[in-house]
Order: sequence, then C-alpha cells, then structure tokens
Amino acid sequence: MPELAELPSYRDLLARTDAPAGSSWNVFGEGDQLGALGFIGPEQAVHAASLVRTGRVFDLDYPINAFVPSIAGTRPATEHRIFANNPNHRDDWLDSFYLQSTSQIDGLRHMRHPEHGFYGGVPDAAIAEGTPDLGIQLLAERGIVTRGVLLDMPRYLESVGRRLELDRNQAITAADLRGAAAFHGVVFRRGDVILLRTGWAEDWLGLTPAQQEARKADWGTPGIAQSHDVLELLWDEGIAMIASDNAGVEAFPVDPDSGFIDPEEPLPERGPIHNGMLHRPLLALLGIYLGELWRLDGLAEACAADGRFEFLLTSKPLAVPGGVGSPPNAMAVK
Repeated sequence: MPELAELPSYRDLLARTDAPAGSSWNVFGEGDQLGALGFIGPEQAVHAASLVRTGRVFDLDYPINAFVPSIAGTRPATEHRIFANNPNHRDDWLDSFYLQSTSQIDGLRHMRHPEHGFYGGVPDAAIAEGTPDLGIQLLAERGIVTRGVLLDMPRYLESVGRRLELDRNQAITAADLRGAAAFHGVVFRRGDVILLRTGWAEDWLGLTPAQQEARKADWGTPGIAQSHDVLELLWDEGIAMIASDNAGVEAFPVDPDSGFIDPEEPLPERGPIHNGMLHRPLLALLGIYLGELWRLDGLAEACAADGRFEFLLTSKPLAVPGGVGSPPNAMAVK
C-alpha cells in the first residue's frame, strides 16, 4: 500500500482515465475489495491504542429493534426465539434479522454506481447470496482498529451561533466538518473513522409512534452535504469511514442543485430514493464506508467532559459471507 503522500488526491482521481473519474479503484492494489480500509494499518492501530487513558468503554450499537417501525419502511421487526433440547439447555435464533435495521455499517455491496457499477468493477452477477466479492465478511476478517474522532455538531454549531435542525435536510458542509474538528482540537489523520453526532437518533427515539409518523410525512434529516468538497475532504484526509447517529449520514432529502442527481433515473418501486445521494460515489467509487444510526450520546458527553474527542475505536462486523451490511459491534475506549 503506498504511503499517504504518494496517493492521488481527490482532484487527481477526478482526472482519471484508466478507471471511472472520481474513483479509487485499484489505488490500494490491483483487484482490491476493501477500499478505504486500506488507509488503516498497524501504525494506525498502535497509535489508537496509545490514546486510551482510563479504559472506559462505550457501546456504540443501539439494540436490535430499537428503530421499529422501520425508518426505511421495508424491514419488519426482528423476532427472537428461544428453545430447549432438555430442561438444562437453552438455544436461540432470530427471525427477520435485517442486518441494516439498527446500528449498521454499509458495506461496499450496499450501493452500485448507476453508470460504473460496484466498487472495483465487480460485476453485478458476482453480487449474490453466498458469493464472496465485496462481502461484509471481508471487513470481519480484517477488523477495524483505529482512531475514532467525534465531531459533535450541535456543540460546535452552538459555539458559532448556529443551531442544528433535526427535522429538516440541513447540510453539514466540508467547512463545517473542518470547523468542528478545530473546535474539538482534532487534526485528521490517515485511517481515522469520523463519528458525526447530530443528536438525531436520541431525538427520534424520544418521539411517540404518532410523532414519528408525523415526522415521516414531512421527512427531513440533517447530515453531510452532497458535494465534491465533502468527498474531497474525506478522501484527501484518508478517512476510512464516516459514521453518524442519523438514518443515512447525509442530509435528506438530497440537495436538488448538487449536480449528483440524474433527472432521467426512474423512481424506485419501493423504499427510499437514492438518486443524488453521496452513498454512490462514497461506496461504489471511493470505497469509503458508511455507518448509520450509531449510538453516540454517551460518548459525546464523556468527550465534552474531558475535552478529548479522539479515542480507540474498534468494530467487528458479522462474518456473513456475501453480506451487504452488518451491525458494527463497535466500541470506543477512552
């Protein structure tokens, strides 16, 4: 894997002619299927371990069925079953376990680019049950051990006289991300995982079912802006993944003037509209992973209390061969 200084910049990637413009295909090696996980190596793990001061551990996963009814509207609740083979034995299983129904990592199978297809040019036919290409098991085998940095947007925006609106598509720009990092005393490093706190999940889970349905009728959530500036920041800083406490990381509905929308793309038969979302260039072109609905409230309070917004972050997705996504099984250690 080349040193960071030797890697092409995002603007270099936009000028590529040997692969889709704006893509990192084969930058981490011919046939690479781990994408931006290539930013993380032993050096990043060792540095992250050195950040541990108290040994206090923070669970970053919400429980199964925390977000029921399904936010996306296409995932039924998971049913937990327990059985016994004899009076002294218990075993269990899950029915309707949707791997992206609560806290999750979006793997590189999750989204294809409408023009260029899946990351690295993996053919559509290779993305099927039981096939290995781009499967979440690759992350499980590799594991994620690196520095996490928390960007607490409500606290930062309050410091500059602004407010984060939780019920509209307020865009968090690249300048906002850099401003929050500076406010928290963080300098980005190669291999970082950004944890973007908006407060959205805390707010959502505090609503009644009727209030949630009313919110869905006029759906809007804050998140990162659909812009090349955001893509440039994430790639050029060597960010392996950006995970948030909202339902899609991005501001939604998408910015109609972003330039990422294809006006000819038909509406989907069901589920959310992905046209114009950064999911496509992030996952399919750059290989930068996304985390959604992560539990960040307790960690945010601890970071604000001790003034340290960097920590050891670990994540071990489920080893599901050919899996599209997984609960992150993520922890922060301060």
